[in-house]
Amino acid sequence: MKKILLLSSFLSTFAFAQIQKVEPMFWWKGMKNPEVQILVYGKDISKYNIELSDNVKIQNLQKTENPNYVFVTINTNEVNKSSFKINIKNKNKIVDSYTYELKNRQPNSANRTSFTSKDMVYLIMPDRFANGDESNDSKKELTDKANRSIPDGRHGGDLRGIINNLDYLQNLGATAVWLTPVNEDNEKQHSYHGYAQTDFYKIDGRYGSNEDYRELSQKLNQRGMMLIQDYVTNHWGISHWMIQDLPSQDWIHKFPGGKDGFRRSNYRTTTQFDKNAAEVDKKEALNGWFDYTMPDMNQSNPLVLNYLTQNAIWWIEYAELGGMRVDTYPYNDKEGMAKWVKAITTEYPNFNVVGEAWMYSPAHISYWQKDSKIAEIDNYNSYLPSVMDFPLFSELPKAIKEEESWDKGMIKLYNSFTNDFLYPNVNNMFVFMENHDTERWNEVMNGDVNDYKLGLSLISTVRGIPQVYYGSEIGMRGDKSKGDAAIRQDFPGGWKSDKQSAFINEGRTAEQKTFHDFTAKLFNWRKNKEVIHSGKTKHYMPQSNVYVYFRYNDTESVMVILNANPEKQTFKLDRFAESLNGFTSGKDIISDKVLPININGEITIDGKSSMIIELKK
Repeated sequence: MKKILLLSSFLSTFAFAQIQKVEPMFWWKGMKNPEVQILVYGKDISKYNIELSDNVKIQNLQKTENPNYVFVTINTNEVNKSSFKINIKNKNKIVDSYTYELKNRQPNSANRTSFTSKDMVYLIMPDRFANGDESNDSKKELTDKANRSIPDGRHGGDLRGIINNLDYLQNLGATAVWLTPVNEDNEKQHSYHGYAQTDFYKIDGRYGSNEDYRELSQKLNQRGMMLIQDYVTNHWGISHWMIQDLPSQDWIHKFPGGKDGFRRSNYRTTTQFDKNAAEVDKKEALNGWFDYTMPDMNQSNPLVLNYLTQNAIWWIEYAELGGMRVDTYPYNDKEGMAKWVKAITTEYPNFNVVGEAWMYSPAHISYWQKDSKIAEIDNYNSYLPSVMDFPLFSELPKAIKEEESWDKGMIKLYNSFTNDFLYPNVNNMFVFMENHDTERWNEVMNGDVNDYKLGLSLISTVRGIPQVYYGSEIGMRGDKSKGDAAIRQDFPGGWKSDKQSAFINEGRTAEQKTFHDFTAKLFNWRKNKEVIHSGKTKHYMPQSNVYVYFRYNDTESVMVILNANPEKQTFKLDRFAESLNGFTSGKDIISDKVLPININGEITIDGKSSMIIELKK
């Protein structure tokens, strides 16, 4: 009888609420915003009493329509302990508890440096770069297993592979590394890209661990480099544990009649500011799902927005990040996103966040940058420091490939930069030839190394922050019309079974060396050129498909000549007198040749080539 009573008591206790998740798992003392909202999750947990130990006061306790959630807000300034317990009580009995830590911040964490126009950002898709730890290629608890024979499958690249190749990145001239998302993405297939995340506080086990991610960031910091996190506010993976058990039905956007509330976005994000847009089109653009596996998050729900804000700050603090890139920025609730980015940059005043606004009109792009005069017309300020220059990206390959005419050829670049007056901060824009979603530059240019040199000469010397996509620097190609996997191929040498390695000089082919050495030379030169980082620009209308511009400040001047004409061109220098006045010579950093500079003289440039001339008095 006694055993039966004991068993009955045990089963009764076991039936009480169990804490299954706490997010964020811990926090820090000394934040500018001292409040933290702690999500506590467990079966019917809201039906029990929540108490905190050590006289820690609950500022606010919020429940939702789903009894499995409670949101507990505390003021960390009022907590004098390094930890306290979150107790779940049934009447006066504690049935479960969680020890919550408040850690000390790293010295000067709030004033951390971030990426700027001084940097070259190297973009990596981790699954396709290098496999440094074969033991994590597949995980029992994660669905999609490694198989390099499947183009859209997992290939085994990981964080350890990147750590092992930091010398390569640094020698190339990279100073910041942007990884496509590495948080857990446990969708059944095609999860390698990471944009359908299923746990926002956990690194995907096939890439490594949270500790590995922090180690990568710290090792970059030790080299004077930094890690940029790819953050996704717009959508989560449909297999995310919270999507499977929604805190509230308005946690995500749902459409009647669609499976799980699904309706695909029409992708027309100009509806965010179009005064003529129909409401039905705007709603479908912003609330529609990016794909069925990617439910659309509702940033106008304060709990959702606060979750995303705290999660971003948690990663910045924990992993010692140097910046963020935000995916599909205009698809979000724009008012919510303004609050999100402002909360981050208030906590970290020097922190840079770049948003992906895939639009081709400079006015549209300008709308999304902080303090935009265009957005001011709409009484809106995004507070987003940096945007991606998609208009320039779009025009660059056409400018180089087209024969010159009134509106074709290099005049497209000239016209593109005439729009710089629209941007609040032209130096804080991403300039790029390609990324993980676009056509490969070397495919578009049919593998022509001279076209690559022209494009790279431009993005490395114009205003803004240059970004290079992994593999471009060795001439990698890939036809996007065959699927995204074609533009996301494995970097040669990243796997032990690879017959050739482009990570080392002796492993590169002659063609790969040409691409690589030019890239390394350009960006290592650029590292210390303040005139390129923040100087003014003066450009001249192209003639004979030759585009000339100057980057200058009070102490330095650099003349850039881009000849997209297949033929050698010779032209007089008197046209550039206002920029050349006082200079007598110059060194072309590409050829290392010293050139006489005479306003009454001439200069000759080979066909399909560039010159970057440091001017001397």
